[in-house]
This record gives sequence, C-alpha cells and structure tokens, in this order.
Amino acid sequence: MKKLKLVLIGNGMAGVRTLEELLKIAPDLYDITVFGAEPHPNYNRILLSPVLAGEQAFEDIVLNDLNWYSENGIRLLLNRKVTRIDRHRRKVYAEDGTEAEYDRLLIATGSNPFILPVPGSRLQGVIGYRDIADTQTMIDTAGTHSHAVVIGGGLLGLEAANGLKQRGMDVTVVHLSDWLLERQLDRTAGKLLQEALESRGIHFRLNTHTEELIDDGSGRVCAIRFKDGEVIAADLVVMAAGIRPNTELAEKTGLPCNRGILVNDTLQTYDPRIYALGECASHRGIAYGLVAPLFEQAKVCANHLAMLGFARYQGSVTSTKLKVTGIDLFSAGQFMGGEGTETITLSDPIGGVYKKLVIKDDVLVGACLYGDTADGGWYFRQIRENHNVGEIRDHLMFGESSIGDVGHQGQNSAANMPDTAEVCGCNGVCKGTIVKAIQENGLFSVDEVKKHTKAASSCGSCAGLVEQILISTVGGAADVKPKSEKAICGCSDLNHGQVRQAIRDHHLVTLSSAMRFMDWRTPDGCATCRPALNYYLISTWPGEAKDDPQSRLINERAHANIQKDGTYSVVPRMWGGVTNAAELRRIADVADKYQVPMVKVTGGQRIDLLGIRKDDLPAIWKELDMPSGHAYGKSIRTVKTCVGSEFCRFGTQNSTQLGIDLEHDLFNMWSPHKVKLAVSGCPRNCAEAGIKDIGIIGVDSGWELYIGGNGGIKTEVAEFFVKLKTSDEVREYSGAFLQLYREEAFYLERTVHYLQRVGMERIKKAVLEDADNRQALNARLQFSLSLEQDPWQERITQQPLKKEFERIPLKQLEPA
Repeated sequence: MKKLKLVLIGNGMAGVRTLEELLKIAPDLYDITVFGAEPHPNYNRILLSPVLAGEQAFEDIVLNDLNWYSENGIRLLLNRKVTRIDRHRRKVYAEDGTEAEYDRLLIATGSNPFILPVPGSRLQGVIGYRDIADTQTMIDTAGTHSHAVVIGGGLLGLEAANGLKQRGMDVTVVHLSDWLLERQLDRTAGKLLQEALESRGIHFRLNTHTEELIDDGSGRVCAIRFKDGEVIAADLVVMAAGIRPNTELAEKTGLPCNRGILVNDTLQTYDPRIYALGECASHRGIAYGLVAPLFEQAKVCANHLAMLGFARYQGSVTSTKLKVTGIDLFSAGQFMGGEGTETITLSDPIGGVYKKLVIKDDVLVGACLYGDTADGGWYFRQIRENHNVGEIRDHLMFGESSIGDVGHQGQNSAANMPDTAEVCGCNGVCKGTIVKAIQENGLFSVDEVKKHTKAASSCGSCAGLVEQILISTVGGAADVKPKSEKAICGCSDLNHGQVRQAIRDHHLVTLSSAMRFMDWRTPDGCATCRPALNYYLISTWPGEAKDDPQSRLINERAHANIQKDGTYSVVPRMWGGVTNAAELRRIADVADKYQVPMVKVTGGQRIDLLGIRKDDLPAIWKELDMPSGHAYGKSIRTVKTCVGSEFCRFGTQNSTQLGIDLEHDLFNMWSPHKVKLAVSGCPRNCAEAGIKDIGIIGVDSGWELYIGGNGGIKTEVAEFFVKLKTSDEVREYSGAFLQLYREEAFYLERTVHYLQRVGMERIKKAVLEDADNRQALNARLQFSLSLEQDPWQERITQQPLKKEFERIPLKQLEPA
C-alpha cells in the first residue's frame, strides 16, 4: 500500500514527540518530512538553563540525534523556515524554495519571546530566551561583559539570571509584580525564593517598569532606564517577560487563530487535514507553555494521525518546577485558592520550608511547595486524579510516607503505585510504560530506562522514583548508583564519602571554609547539604568545629518535636525508662499549668507532653527539671528495657540497670540518624531488642548483642554481632560500634543501611577483632560527649539562645 505523506513544521519537543508516539502505533503509515528552522536535531529546550549555568553541554540535551531520523526513514530538513502553506495543493514551501507535499500536516511552530516595545529594544545585546542560539549568545557575552539585566521574574527569567550569575556576571532581575513567579507561587513562597536567589548575589527590582534601553553609541545596549528615572548598567538585556504563540504561518494560511491556532479535542484545526499542537496551539482557550501538556497532546494527535480516532485531549492540570540547582520549588493546580476552598499552610522561614495545600470539597485542587518538594509528584497525582482526601486530611501536609494504608491512597512505595500513575511529568511517562520497557528490553540501569522511555531525562526530579521502579522490577540485578557515589546535593559534585574525607584530611572546621575548599557552587549551600556538612564537621572535629544551629533541621533547632498543628511535643529523659513520684508530679504540674492537650506514653517507654507552644518550651523545660530526651533529633533516643532479673521470674540478666548505664554513657550523642537501643533481660525479648539499632538480649551465660535493626516504615531485623559475658563489655562494644557509625556513615543513613553498605565483616574487623581500635573508638566517643551539654539546660541558662523561642515559625492555618 502506498504510504501517505506527513509533514511536520517545527522540529521541537512537541512535534517530534508526536512522531515518536505515531511510530509506536503506525510505523509504516507515512512518509515523514520534518522542517526545522534551526540547524540542530531535536533537543530538550527545558534543559537550556543547565547548559547556560555550565552544568550540562548541548550534546547532553539532544533528544533525537541525526541517526534517529535516518533509522526511522524521516526526511529531515534543517535550517529551513517554512513561509507558506498551500492548502489547495497540499504543499508547504520553505524560504529557500524547498517544498513538500502532504496528506496530513502537523504545525508545531512553538512560540516567540515577547519583546517589550520600548526604545532600544532592537539594540545589539538585547535578546529573548527561547533556543540554544540565545543560550550561546548569553554564554559568549558573559565571557566579555560584566552587567546583565533580565526583564521578567518568571521561570525562564530566573533560570537565565541564575545561569548568568554562574557565568560570573553581575545580574539584576526586573519584574513588574510584587513577588517572583506570581503565576506559580503565592507571595510567601515567592519571597522565600527571592531571599534564596539574593543569597547567591542576584539583585532584584520588583514593581519596576522599564522605560528605555540606552545605546552606547555603537548600536549596542549599555544601560537601562526605569520609569522612576534610575539608570543601571546593562551590557546584556534578556527579555523573559513572556511568550506569544507563533501563529504567523497559520494566519497567512487562513487558519482561525485566537491567542494560538484554534484546535479541537483531536488537535485538528479548522482544516481537518491540518493538526497543530504545542505552544502555538490554543485548546479551549488555553495555550500551554509547559512540556507535560504538550506531550499529552502528542499522544492524542498521534492517535488520530494513525487513524485510530478514539483519543480526546480535554486539557491538562499543570505543575511547575524551577531548574535552579539547590533551590526546590513546585506548584500545581489552583494553589492560589478561591471561592469554596480551604487552605492548609506550613511555614518555616528559618528552615526555608513552605508548603501550601488547597482543598475543595475534600479534593486536593492545588499545591505550592518551597524548600521541600519531595512529595510534589504525589500531590500532583492527587490533584490530577481528583482523589478524595477527606480520610487523610490530617496527614496530608506531611506527604505520601505519612499516609499508611488509607484506602486507595496507601501508595507508599514504587511497587504499590498503579501502572497508570505518572512518574515523569516532563515527558508524560507512567509507571506501566517504564515497567514494560524494563521487562521487554532487559533494562538494568536508570540510564537505559531514560533512553527507552525518556523518563527522568528532562529535569531529573523523578530519577529517584525511576530507580525505585527499576529495583522493584528486576530486584538485585538493578545497576543503580549507591548513595555512596551520589553527589551530596546539587551544590556540589562531591559525594558524602568525598566530603567526609576532605573535612578529615584538610582539617576543615567551619561551614564556610569547607564550602570554599570544596568549590561549593552556592556560597551558602542549601537545606540538603548544610545539615550534613554541619554534622560531618562536629563529628570529625569535636571541640574545634562549632555547631551551627541554623544548619540543623527544625526539630533540632527547637529541641522539641514539631507537630502537624505547629505545636511541639516534649519528652523528658527517664534513664532506662525508670522514673519516680517526684518526676511524675512535676510532669503532672506542667501538664496542668500549661494546659497540655495530651500526655501519652511513647513506644519507647517515655512520657510525651503534646501540643506545647514554642514560646512555652524553655519555661516547661525549667519546671520539669529533667534532662532532654532527645526524642526530636538525629541522636541517641531511648534505651528501652524490660523489668529484667530484679523483678521478672523469667529474667536472666539485669536489663534495667544496663539500659540506665547505656543511656548515661550515650547521653547527648548526635549521630547521622536517630539511634534506638533496647535491652531485654531474657530471650523472651519483651523490650523488642530485635528491631533496634543496637539490641541486647540477656541469656544465662551473659548477653547477645545485635546491630542494624529498624522498626520504621520498612522493618529490618537486627543481625547478631557478638556474645559477651559482662555488662561492661556490652557498654564498650556498643560505644565502639556507634562511634564507628558516627565516623563512617553518611548523614541520614540509618545503621541498617550503613551495615548493608560497608558489610558486617568490616564492622567486626574494626570492633571485634582489633581491641586497640575498639578502645580508641570508645575513647573518641567519650571525648566527644564530654564536650556536649544538655540542650534544654543550655537554653534555659543562656539568654541569647532563649530568643529562638520568642515566636513560632511554623503554623497551620484554618480554612481560608
């Protein structure tokens, strides 16, 4: 059968994605010709910002190289701008005279940058930001000039500003609105973003109108004048004030246009032989400028080009992510709220975290996240799929991992995600597509998944989820990069091991010196790397490195456990779980005086006072007159004990006393993650020692010591380590193991994961087989702990530290 002729005008992401989808379902239906106005094959335009910032090369962002076109029999005509369409003869003509016939025509001409109509807008050095040519102009200019002005505080403008700053230019962003990204963020999140970018040296002029771009006398821009009369230097002006659908060709052809080429739910134009999609198309009055909707359009359009004819495009829920390394923000849906909506907000300006969820009729309709975007994809699924969140409303703010099995929402792992769940929003790839590709093509690495599915090949934020799907599909055969090889965060290419090594080898004792020595990309780091660096410094050089409270997570700054309503819980220490009447009376008095809403016994055998205001914390600590239970930190938590031989008729050893001794030994110990211990006085194991970081079980002849247990989301049974005769030996071996963990584990790595990474043999060699090393480890631990103070007592007695508790930075608002 003779093939039909398909012509694509526009070699961008939307058009070529349509061809990819079409080739999957109808590979032999068309002879395909592609006209591209640029001299390059199809590339990922949303990754131009990392190219500008020097984080990637152009070759890294090419989606379909020249071989792909050849292998699929596609006639590719580069550097050919189509200037005319003859609908009667069904032909298209390029400006160089090239022509091509079509049976079906697909227009994907994208958009043009909006250039402000002000004097000087045509000067040399004034550019838009839409393609690799613009990016290269900025890179070249940064090498020879100093001052850049970016007009527009939207996504592209901020990414351009960040890239130019990375290239060494002095950058000012000019924006009309009161805050940045006003279409994607609310005021609070926009101000947090501004502060983060200002810390990188970028300047901002908000509520500012541009009046004129000034000529240096040679036809090049040299300055910019604002309507208030101020003039600032500008060797480069980047117009990022918006885009306009590129409809010029369609209008000349007689196709109806209104803020885009008008298309129906099949992506057909007024002429049924001509389709349009992407930024140039207007569907139900909306022209989408984000990549995920364009890829949804591509699937529908391919379905109709293949003459299957059952797909319909009904619009998209969009989400936004800023591609600036070290800054995490995400927004989706109706995050600004509106009539009939209620808003839940979590705000921690000091910690740089802000979350806002908008609910309407028990359905999540919008989300705005800054600083902690890990659950952005999950929130997006709830919004797009209209899940009823009524049953999980109280837990919604704390993300997917806090939900548990609540109806169909209990998707706590990649394995439990439905095949229809979208994994990669940039490329519109669902879990089922990834699993199928893995199984049918024998894929074993994330890079292979990227090549076959495009998942995680754009902004990269879904790479972790893709890795989880890979592991759940092929198990141990997955070739995944361990945490030990991954960069600590986007601020550096160094992994955790290299960072620890540099701090140790070069005697780095301050955050600033460590970042300078290791060439940190951002001078102040981010919320991911600062807590890790702070821990590595104080654990490597105790007494020399000074703890930086602002580099700790909110719980450790407040020394109490934050709750969902913005209040805190206080868990005083009870050595080994033992208390007395005097302590209980003080707890009761505090509960009465401060009207504590709940007093609860914890799973670790302690008493928890819940619902305490932050500004009441120092007074409560003082009146309790008990040590901190450290129930909030990456630290020693509790040592859970059973009654033991002193009272229990089955007890073989005095577990209570050993628990008390261990808790005193380890008091004030900071660690890579939380550490829990338990001591059972007999093999009946009433203290549940088998799922603790260190579990100790009494037997007739002494004690059995287990390590690497975890009772969290994924329960891990502790592994047998050694059998010991005396409680003093247990204390020595436990201390040595914990110090080894403190010195070698990565920040936020539990003991079970540390054990899995380095292996039991490594730990046995360091602790069991080398007595001198074991004693040295224990000595280093005791030295480090000798320098620590009870944080509650410290904050009671030192007036400057009390100021931290004069306001509550975290709040949960009632329905707006």
